[in-house]
Amino acid sequence: MEGKKAQYGLRVISVALALLLACNTEAEAITCNDAVSALIPCGSYLIGQGGADPSPRCCDSARVLDRMARTVASRRQLCECLKQTGPSFGVKPERVRHLPPFCKIDLSMPVSPDVDCTRYVMLQP
Repeated sequence: MEGKKAQYGLRVISVALALLLACNTEAEAITCNDAVSALIPCGSYLIGQGGADPSPRCCDSARVLDRMARTVASRRQLCECLKQTGPSFGVKPERVRHLPPFCKIDLSMPVSPDVDCTRYVMLQP
């Protein structure tokens, strides 16, 4: 059953990423569903069922999401979304902390389930 969910999720994320890239949407237009969908390739890694490191596909997806959120407001929305949804998916905090440095994404904020998204969300120059 979980294998079918993962295959379906991978199809959904492929379509979602293609649409997002093709539409070149504004950063404020990122919804929580967009964010969660964008990270589907990271799902097995983030819940501890994947390898010790994120896959190249996971890193690519995380970088696309990072580039989409280019305003302070969109970063804060993204932070709040992931902070709220992560636990419901069984995301392991230590895996989340490992993802940005491994994928070479500078978040400029601590990665923690209790981060204050309004305090730390900054944009890189």
